[in-house]
Amino acid sequence: MELLALRTFLTVVEEGGILAASRKLNTVQSNVTSRIRRLEEELGTELFFRKGRGLELAPSGRVLLDYARRMLLLERQTSAAVRQAGESVGELRIGAMETFAALHLPAALKAMRSAHPRLEPRVQTDTSAALSARVLAHKLDCAFVAGPVVHPELEFVELVVEELVQVSARGCDPVVQPLILFREGCAYRSRAIAWQRASGHAVADAMEFGTLEGILGCVAVGLGWTLMPRRVVEQSPHAADLAVAGLPAEFSRVPTGMIHLRDSPTLPALRTLGEAVARAAA
Repeated sequence: MELLALRTFLTVVEEGGILAASRKLNTVQSNVTSRIRRLEEELGTELFFRKGRGLELAPSGRVLLDYARRMLLLERQTSAAVRQAGESVGELRIGAMETFAALHLPAALKAMRSAHPRLEPRVQTDTSAALSARVLAHKLDCAFVAGPVVHPELEFVELVVEELVQVSARGCDPVVQPLILFREGCAYRSRAIAWQRASGHAVADAMEFGTLEGILGCVAVGLGWTLMPRRVVEQSPHAADLAVAGLPAEFSRVPTGMIHLRDSPTLPALRTLGEAVARAAA
């Protein structure tokens, strides 16, 4: 049973069909179809029921799904263990919140490159919720997210506590302005909405941006207000146009750290990254 066939099978299930799976795998539909057909022939059973253009898992497919996930996890764990036993080579898939990437990641990546010169970092930025999902799906080796994170499959190592502050344009009253936030899944977004409610103001529609500087740029010209780590505001090119206000501790203190799968070996490079962030924050 080939791992490629199992990956293809799992992708068809996760993406909901042959066409979507072919796009995800960067291949043509006929390749996906032939891999599934060979897998069915090898196992001697149908894995899917064909319903028009759609697919539905057959009972045999549901059984295979559990084993396929376990076998592919074992493959990734084996690869990680081999890298850990020898010299770190290849690539390390790292996720980070936009704010963490701006504040902490450059120095941490420099330390990792110095200690593991043959390991190539691949960095993705997204919300804490999206990054956690990618780690759970084995699409990232680790991620730096806002915590605390409590999940049976994830290990969370707190590295730094960020201080969130209310940010608005100088001379503007944030009470009468809309919120400007990262998209759904951002930990700072939920805190901003909670702070707005706690302040006695109705929660109105919010403007959403996908980038840190997009948010602060709009706040700086008086289009709204947001919550952001104090250090991000201080280092922003818009800092001269921004006013900050402190928050109660239950809203301002955000533990931030690294997550990785509990069952996966902890690569030396992950320890290097975590230690570099903790040293810089000390």
